Amino acid sequence: MASPAASGEAEAPVLPALLLFRRRLDAAFHAALRRRYRLLDFFASGEPLPAFLAGAAASPDPPRAAVVVGGGAVRVDAAFLDAIPSLGFVFSTGAGVDHIDLHECARRGVAVANSGTVYSTDVADHAVGMLIDVLRRVSAAERFVRSGLWPVQGDYPLGNKLGGKRVGIIGLGNIGSLIAKRLQAFGCVIYYNSRRPRDSVPYKYFLNVHDLASESDVLVVACALNKDTRHIVNKDVLEALGKDGIIINIGRGANVDEMELVRALKEGRIAGAGLDVFENEPKVPAEFFSMDNVVMTHHVAVFTSESRSDLRDTTIGNLEAFFSGKPLLTPVLPW
Repeated sequence: MASPAASGEAEAPVLPALLLFRRRLDAAFHAALRRRYRLLDFFASGEPLPAFLAGAAASPDPPRAAVVVGGGAVRVDAAFLDAIPSLGFVFSTGAGVDHIDLHECARRGVAVANSGTVYSTDVADHAVGMLIDVLRRVSAAERFVRSGLWPVQGDYPLGNKLGGKRVGIIGLGNIGSLIAKRLQAFGCVIYYNSRRPRDSVPYKYFLNVHDLASESDVLVVACALNKDTRHIVNKDVLEALGKDGIIINIGRGANVDEMELVRALKEGRIAGAGLDVFENEPKVPAEFFSMDNVVMTHHVAVFTSESRSDLRDTTIGNLEAFFSGKPLLTPVLPW
């Protein structure tokens, strides 16, 4: 039989290998990656992580890039990088990079990028929606009506207005800034805590979160998770927020001491909470389930039909930049 070259047929291009560590990937996104790369899908493989990485590393064309998701079973650390020495690029499909050792990657010359601002507007909208829900008791009132209690018990207890509330935002990055802009339009007073004051904003800066909480009616957690921000909202901060205070968390679950939050809510030491993230996902403290003053979603603040499409474009754009030796679209450097 004649070879493709001898018969004039063009050989199929050899696609570069790509490690994939993400379960929830829509069909269009998966197909777009598959057209461009030879996918080595960890979750589809069914293998333990060490065996999967060893097999990938031993292939004739070992992978130079990986796509990972936060909050999953994979942490890109020294052990991971030891197992795949060919790796030169890691893309995180979320804005958070607490699952990636940035300093170790930088030390080894492994470039890192994330979703950039793809999710920022959606998360900001979600945070504001949760705050309105908690204040006005929208979900709780909906359950009241749906269960047929309105004609039996009369009107549901009143909620509270959003306008005029003092809102303290922990982390005034892309998402925090968009939340501030939205809440300012509602007539809220914006305060913030961040790694450093920002000269470009008119909001009052607080050096520490305890002081921020003591001057706020609402705390919105919008910071990254790292060793400095783990449990940044603790018992003392919740006490400072006070019995009329509300906390909204669209950052990371471990930014808040979850057990202290449960206790504060049970004892009436704060008024309510809106939570999109939890400390041990997908496990959620059962105490929350019976609390009408707690609104919860399953870490979906980032997800809209539009953001999925934008993420696909950002992921592929970064991968193509890496493989062609061009600057990354949304690089992440060590803090």
